Amino acid sequence: MIGTVSTQTPTSRAKRDRPRIVHRPSLVILIVSHAVVDFHQGAVPAMLPFLVATRHYDYAAVAGITLAATLLASLVQPLFGAITDRRKMPWLVGVGPLVAGLGIGISGVFDVYAVTWAAVALAGIAVAAYHPEAASAARRASGGSAQGMSWFSVGGLVGLAGAPLLVEPVLSQGGVSATPVLAAFGACAFVVLLPLWAWSRRRFAAGNNAARGGRTQPAGRDDWRSFGWLTAAVVTRSVLQFGITAFVALYLIHDLDASTRVGAASLTAFLGAGAVGTVFGGALGDRLGRVRAMRIGYLACLPGLLGLLLAPNVPVALAAAAVLGFATMMPFAVQVTLGQEYLPNRVGTASGLTLGVAMTIGGSATPLLGMLADARGLPTALAVLLVVPVVSLLFTLRLRDAAIG
Repeated sequence: MIGTVSTQTPTSRAKRDRPRIVHRPSLVILIVSHAVVDFHQGAVPAMLPFLVATRHYDYAAVAGITLAATLLASLVQPLFGAITDRRKMPWLVGVGPLVAGLGIGISGVFDVYAVTWAAVALAGIAVAAYHPEAASAARRASGGSAQGMSWFSVGGLVGLAGAPLLVEPVLSQGGVSATPVLAAFGACAFVVLLPLWAWSRRRFAAGNNAARGGRTQPAGRDDWRSFGWLTAAVVTRSVLQFGITAFVALYLIHDLDASTRVGAASLTAFLGAGAVGTVFGGALGDRLGRVRAMRIGYLACLPGLLGLLLAPNVPVALAAAAVLGFATMMPFAVQVTLGQEYLPNRVGTASGLTLGVAMTIGGSATPLLGMLADARGLPTALAVLLVVPVVSLLFTLRLRDAAIG
């Protein structure tokens, strides 16, 4: 039963009950769709240097656009999660990327801050609508394994990491008004992936019903207290993730005299290494236990952030950004899986809260970091983030791995 404290060590229980992926075709489709939808989310920070250069936005305005991509999205994400707990909405796997692409496509067309903000917010809401349904489906397809969830998460991180590589040349050649080109990815996902997803769901449902003999197994008891402490850890960790995502490129450009292309590369290094860290963290969570894997990831953030702040040149800063990305994303899939295990009867709600509200509350600190950067400089703003992984680690002292069965 979920919600009780296990008397076994995390390592021994993980070895005994290590879950396995049960339907790879469904998981692969979800991974690809996750890459597409999060590509549009990753396009936002990649656009920021161009908006600063062409429209002369200050750091506070930049942070406001970052918040537009997260605030409204996260407020509605638990709502979509609660809805999908009661009624499945599989069409969101295709419609989410389509609408996210539409928002990003509009964002650069009009040189009006309010329009840009609203278009980015539309993209963020579409991303939010996608995630609870897709995360619940990924849990089913992965058999509840943290490693399976980590591969689903990697799809999103590939999209996030690939966005700067594609956004930079498009906007360098066509200017900010070339953003409609970026909407093509969402349109392709809608046309190609939605029919494939419908086919895969039918195959998966048929196999699942045959395996269970038509029986529905009880899920267990929801443990809201543990989920609350987990949410607090997720919130604080997301302050670091969003802060680095918003400002690492600008830090290299303005403080280390890097080009915009190198600045975009730093964001790619952070997110690309984060994809590797997510897979590693998922495997570690299945082997050593969820909570222990999270703690290791939080601790590993400190040397990466220190290396970025103390970097004497661009190559060292790029390497530090990669180390920081690896460590920051290590707990990501493990947190989502643990949240779903704490709330087995509300998997969509758990996904919406851990991927939505908790992340956005943390992301809402980004404008404060922007104002601090305007007043004291980016190095000072980034140095404040050193306390964040320590606070997350302290919250995990209240957590235990969920006992399953």
